[in-house]
Amino acid sequence: MSTICSSPHSRSYSSSPSSSAYPTSSSTNYRHHRVAPFSVFFRRFVPTNVSLQSNRKAWFSVLCLQDGAMSTTVAPVESESPIKKLKDELLSVSPPKEEFEEGAEFCKNKDKSTVSITVVGASGDLAKKKIFPALFALYYESYLPEHFTIFGYARSKMTDAELRNMVSRTLTCRIDKRENCDEKMDQFLKRCFYHCGQYDLQQHFAELDKKLKEHEGGRVSNRLFYLSIPPNIFIDAVRCASVSASAANGWTRVIVEKPFGRDSESSAALTKALKQYLEEDQIFRIDHYLGKELVENLSVLRFSNLIFEPLWSRQYIRSVQLIFSEDFGTEGRGGYFDNYGIIRDIMQNHLLQILALFAMETPVSLDAEDIRNEKVKVLRSMRPLRLEDVVIGQYRSHTKGGVTYPAYTDDKTVPPGSLTPTFAAAALFINNARWDGVPFLMKAGKALHNKRAEIRVQFRHVPGNLYNRNFGTDLDQATNELVIRVQPDEAIYLKINNKVPGLGMRLDRSNLNLLYAARYSKEIPDAYERLLLDAIEGERRLFIRSDELDAAWSLFTPVLKELEEKRIIPEYYPYGSRGPVGAHYLAARCNVRWGDLGLEQ
Repeated sequence: MSTICSSPHSRSYSSSPSSSAYPTSSSTNYRHHRVAPFSVFFRRFVPTNVSLQSNRKAWFSVLCLQDGAMSTTVAPVESESPIKKLKDELLSVSPPKEEFEEGAEFCKNKDKSTVSITVVGASGDLAKKKIFPALFALYYESYLPEHFTIFGYARSKMTDAELRNMVSRTLTCRIDKRENCDEKMDQFLKRCFYHCGQYDLQQHFAELDKKLKEHEGGRVSNRLFYLSIPPNIFIDAVRCASVSASAANGWTRVIVEKPFGRDSESSAALTKALKQYLEEDQIFRIDHYLGKELVENLSVLRFSNLIFEPLWSRQYIRSVQLIFSEDFGTEGRGGYFDNYGIIRDIMQNHLLQILALFAMETPVSLDAEDIRNEKVKVLRSMRPLRLEDVVIGQYRSHTKGGVTYPAYTDDKTVPPGSLTPTFAAAALFINNARWDGVPFLMKAGKALHNKRAEIRVQFRHVPGNLYNRNFGTDLDQATNELVIRVQPDEAIYLKINNKVPGLGMRLDRSNLNLLYAARYSKEIPDAYERLLLDAIEGERRLFIRSDELDAAWSLFTPVLKELEEKRIIPEYYPYGSRGPVGAHYLAARCNVRWGDLGLEQ
């Protein structure tokens, strides 16, 4: 029996020109959905102007048999019934000879597809330090398809050999310390090529398209473009790639790195410009924090453990704290950072996305759209951020242990007298039944005392606690706290109260902990590995939708404009300290204290 170019062994990469043909389930087996390329065949080889009227010419229809052979069907003679004649003529449409030959080639490769990954901005730090190593890790673990090609694209003059040499210096054999890594590395590098071109010239992307086709070898081609370039040239690159280098018979997807604008207006303009050349489901706005293991585990922790979901509300939770700190300054990147600041760089995207995942209602399913719908509801329910709910700071020079650490404005790439905050703390509130009145405290800063990213859930005091006298006047010492440490040393632990062994009644705080390094021997994948794999497979759960982006910017844009228009002077704090004192007053106004200040961390 003839079939239309389908195979039970086909991979999970859709052959539809529209990237909408992706797996719609995000369940544990979403990576194994199969999509038959019937729609492509029909659209490419059946003319759109087919008439339902009788046609007496002997047109031929083309079908692919299971073994790839060709079958022809001749139109019936006039004496046949009108219904049968109509049916046969609809099947008898034949493409021109060149399309017939293309169809034959398509059928020969019916069970083969290829993915071409183009890293636009391949000579930059992000590509060298994150994207190429992540792609190699996926290849090492056999997550990439059988047929794939990686192209670097940038303005720098470079040969294939020079690109491979550059990439090889950043690849490591860290994955489970298994053997044959050098051999795998050589095989991977042979799949890497380079094309030099401008980001705004269609001709250069057309030349790239020609090279991609040579490597695709007539297979169903799927193309992924990773824009590792400054945001001011996003649109030019997308225009050229879309017009001159899109996949002819498969999907085309584009990964866009943050920042997605500076405010609501610029973000909306960027989205509008992107959608001139791409559909929404072709745009993958990446926030690498959503690809971190502990962030993805957040919904598992909540929705698959009965002990947590009933407690996930204002009735039991006193405050939620999202904390991000780095123990280094801008270190020569001040020119980029000064244009955005810590609020745009960290809070408006990384921390707000984690907040939305934490606070969302139970989605209908694990489908990407169901999850993103719930996140949008959270963002739209949030109270507009006011200036009095925000504290900003900037690090200054400090000498410690005989070493002098520079101030933010000592960075030569930072304009003199800059007021750009390197630290910010904010209190946000969600106006819905579940979270009404619960402060969600955010804190992010550079040049602080440690490097850390964590979520701290502080529960309410036990009403009528029989052991209050054992804790003294500081009831916060008796508060249960759930800590999800995103990085470093990934862990989940719950602080509880217990009795110290002995004849007396002395209470102590202990941790019930899951330390990932101790529990799991397998190394945790880098966030870029997870997100690149999801983009290849069309899984969108961890990428940001345009309405999410709009809701996030509408929350922060008013206060950002007020800070800049009024030229609010940031509170200065020493390099290597815990940040400005004003952050503690902000927490105190919410009747809580920062959870990362105690001795137990």
